[in-house]
Amino acid sequence: MLQLKNISVLERTKEIGILRAIGASKRDVVRVFRAETIIEGLVAGIFGMFFAELFCLLANVIISAFKLADGLTVQFTLVHALILIAISIFLTVFAGSVPARRASKKDPVEALRTE
Repeated sequence: MLQLKNISVLERTKEIGILRAIGASKRDVVRVFRAETIIEGLVAGIFGMFFAELFCLLANVIISAFKLADGLTVQFTLVHALILIAISIFLTVFAGSVPARRASKKDPVEALRTE
């Protein structure tokens, strides 16, 4: 099941310890966190895209109902959607880079001892 909430590094200490104990390098741990942030950013961008499209439709209905401007329509193109998704992915990767580095530096033995 897809979890949409972000779990902090402190709550995943045991998982990080297990990964490191079975031979995962620090780079592998960073890759795990980075992959998760990319997926979260993609999902958030897709949700944002749908909400932006709904907002555009609502804005067009309001403009035409109140005759605010002749021939004015709000458009949400594919380029806008791709930019929105790219920004979302960039922001989540940027925000997740510090926790990923912090996770990779954890000592595997100490991480396995924590509860």
